[in-house]
Amino acid sequence: MYHSHESLQFSLEKSISNLKDMRLSFTVQSLAFVPLFVVVVHAVVIAAEDENSLEEAMFPAMFVFGDSLVDNGNNNRLNSLARSNYLPYGIDFDGGQPTGRFSNGKTIVDFIGELLGLPDIPAFMETMDGGVDVLRGVNYASAAGGILEETGRHLGERFSMRRQVENFDKTLMEISRGIGSSVTEYMAKSLVVVSLGNNDYINNYLKPSLFLTSSIYNPTSFADLLVSNFTSNLLELYDKGFRKFVLAGVGPLGCIPDQLAARAVPPGECVESVNEMAELFNNRLKSLVDRLNSDNKTGRDAIFVYGNTYGAAVDILTNPIDYGFEVTDRGCCGVGRNGGEITCLPLAVPCAFRDRHVFWDAFHPTQAFNLIIALRAFNGSKSDCYPINLLQMSRL
Repeated sequence: MYHSHESLQFSLEKSISNLKDMRLSFTVQSLAFVPLFVVVVHAVVIAAEDENSLEEAMFPAMFVFGDSLVDNGNNNRLNSLARSNYLPYGIDFDGGQPTGRFSNGKTIVDFIGELLGLPDIPAFMETMDGGVDVLRGVNYASAAGGILEETGRHLGERFSMRRQVENFDKTLMEISRGIGSSVTEYMAKSLVVVSLGNNDYINNYLKPSLFLTSSIYNPTSFADLLVSNFTSNLLELYDKGFRKFVLAGVGPLGCIPDQLAARAVPPGECVESVNEMAELFNNRLKSLVDRLNSDNKTGRDAIFVYGNTYGAAVDILTNPIDYGFEVTDRGCCGVGRNGGEITCLPLAVPCAFRDRHVFWDAFHPTQAFNLIIALRAFNGSKSDCYPINLLQMSRL
């Protein structure tokens, strides 16, 4: 069923406004089969478990480790080609100005934070100036950063997963000074979101002219390498005191405009070989979640959740009309085939109806897409968030 642009735009703007003002729990029914505006308009507010639940966030803080999908401005201060601190990035963000987010508006973690009742959390680089509240969380994500150290090196400075974990140590010292002995309970209750791995493919393994990984590793052994390195860094965060983790899978990279353009894929198709690589990583990441949750050490006092961004994205790409999308294979802002040969340039004129597009540029989705993913992570089924969703995790 088709719904007018005006209806969809109204619903998206209304949902964003509502998420800002309300620290409530949403229940989203049949996300796979209803249009975006129905999801928003029929989001049901469920009764608070106690009179204080509307006043307090579901987690004391949220700490984000990731790449450009969730970077909220760290790369603005790095000597990097992977930056988005120029228009038209941010055209639909509050104030209509660029912030360093790689979207027309908000990222998935922006929406997740609002659903959880948290204020906007600062980028790590902002906290280096001092005078910034870090007690509600910090975002360490860095565009072009990956699980492997060398990933994205051709784009200049970036924070790898290891560097992001090291950067947290600086924040931890500040938190400890602020709350003292309460830091152990605070960290155990805080939420950690990790979204990494995408660049290890698109800015490493899939660039054989710049990196040797594809000549050294087959796709299976490369996925093993990534998860091994990922696990080491993740357990460092556990050892520092975190106990609640959401680990986002890699998306269907074979469907992004960059890959469609580079490989001249026929309309309506994706690069299946690339998607299969992503699934190899994701299957191992989900198995890691099972292993950690059943481990004698980590399974006793921590919860690890796999966020199935791949499955949710494929559902949207397969059934775009159900979500109010019309364009699934072209960046709203980009140059060349599929709007993916050159990504969004400074002062470029983006498409007019951005909420009809799945992709904002050659690599990143629109905020309309990000909102759906955030809702599914917050209160979706086990196929979206395994073994529990964020709402369920908040009650542990």
